[in-house]
Amino acid sequence: MTVQLSWAISFKNKEGIWDLGILAECNIERSNKNLADTATIILPEADMNKVLRVQDAIGRGDEVEIQLGYDANLITEFIGYIKEITTNDSSLKIVCEDALFLFRKGVPDYFFGVKKMKKKKPKTGNNGDGENQTEEPPAVGKLTSVKEVAQYVINQIDKSFKLDCKYDLPYERFTIHQATGYDVLAKIQEETGADIFFDMKTKTLCIYPAYTRKTGETDYSMQKNVETSSLKYDSAEDRKVEITIESVGVDGKINSYTTGTTGGDKIIKKVGRLGDKSIKVIAHNEYKNRMQPGYDGTFDTLLIPYVEPGYTIAIDDDDYPYKNGLYYAESVTTNFSEAGGKRTITAGIKLSV
Repeated sequence: MTVQLSWAISFKNKEGIWDLGILAECNIERSNKNLADTATIILPEADMNKVLRVQDAIGRGDEVEIQLGYDANLITEFIGYIKEITTNDSSLKIVCEDALFLFRKGVPDYFFGVKKMKKKKPKTGNNGDGENQTEEPPAVGKLTSVKEVAQYVINQIDKSFKLDCKYDLPYERFTIHQATGYDVLAKIQEETGADIFFDMKTKTLCIYPAYTRKTGETDYSMQKNVETSSLKYDSAEDRKVEITIESVGVDGKINSYTTGTTGGDKIIKKVGRLGDKSIKVIAHNEYKNRMQPGYDGTFDTLLIPYVEPGYTIAIDDDDYPYKNGLYYAESVTTNFSEAGGKRTITAGIKLSV
């Protein structure tokens, strides 16, 4: 029984909706580890000896929706915006990005959190030991948080977006200065280790501890529906890792927290003005994720079964039963062309047996 490849790609702007009528190839990259999902639509530069002029109908900033499947059973694989249209190598490329495209705009400077007042001049006289008295300036204000900073960014760029923040770590101080929304989100991700991404179907900015947002589940068998594999299993039984998180407090002192096992890899991560509670949470999460068994590498499948980052994927291997278990789908790259549809899946940590 043969199946027919199916696709539908549409663009929307102030002029209306424009449906694409020809396609050479489409590549979609999605990952909870990247701030943005991206899609590249590749068209021949000419059709029937006639140069394609898609720029007359669509342009930068227009909305795009990509659906793929078999036998007219389509699934929405990507929603986003046109970032650029380029022509080279006898092909035309429409490069797209999810909502991060909107968040590349600048946001007003703003200060969140606790400020330290300037030191007062020494009082006249002494404190009994011959030294001038100098009062330590008080800290004023209140702690801020990941959620407060992220909501500020949304409010400045597009209030129609919702925020789903399940990793609301407190910050002592967070400063936005000459930055875009992208810069702010990238800083939060770098410092906290959070998975930060957009759910375009619900227009939601998601901020979660790594590997915790579950979006669905599906099954794979190494002997049945896995085409090719470069997976290498890492049991992590003999792994030794020591994690140190360092932060500079409002008072200028370095606060640090270390967890893990000595005698192995030492990882030191410097973060912003995060308090003691936050750096402990970050250190423990970093250690836990590094010590989980799992696969390194990728495996290839067809478009069915559907999978996206955040799926719990059951992997069965008749040849190596000890590898069987539930894993976290970290990223999915989908390629679609006349040659067929293929997904390349990066399996992350092992969730359970």
